[in-house]
Amino acid sequence: MTSILGAAPLSRTFTRPILNRSTLFTTHLNSNRVSSTKIVNFAGLAFGRFFYRSKRGFRGGIVAMAGSGSVQKSEEEWRAVLSPEQFRILRQKGTEYPGTGQYDKFYEEGVYSCAGCGTPLYKSTTKFNSGCGWPAFYEGLPGAINSHADPDGMRVEITCAACGGHLGHVFKGEGFQTPTDERHCVNSISLKFAPGN
Repeated sequence: MTSILGAAPLSRTFTRPILNRSTLFTTHLNSNRVSSTKIVNFAGLAFGRFFYRSKRGFRGGIVAMAGSGSVQKSEEEWRAVLSPEQFRILRQKGTEYPGTGQYDKFYEEGVYSCAGCGTPLYKSTTKFNSGCGWPAFYEGLPGAINSHADPDGMRVEITCAACGGHLGHVFKGEGFQTPTDERHCVNSISLKFAPGN
């Protein structure tokens, strides 16, 4: 039988998934005994890799993970460079209140970058007024943003491809008159704006 993660078949073993906000806990059971437990962060799935943490080392909460060969820092390093609110949103996948972000009704020409690592994410020409209370863009810069389904399957999360920082969610088919009919609903605090082309 193949596990939910597509691993090689295990003799007389099955995998039972347990979903939690952004992690997938898989417990391999054999003869009614737990033989191993792996915690896989969904952000890792978007990068085609699995990020494992031992059950003992997992502190709870939701932690954003970066892809290999990208900006990688420890939790302590992120806390040192981000404000508490930036850390809550970028690294713990929080959400700012609608209508409170500095870029919600901001329409100057320039580039929006990741507030965590500085990677350029969006051109201002792709920003539009969706009325949702958060900055909305119809597309990101090529290769700058990863998307993957939330564990509940209700929404699609978007993250910075370089550092794994949580940006927000993407919605499709809402009928906005944009070239892609997509709305990248992004937390202002996840962004830094630089004026210019």
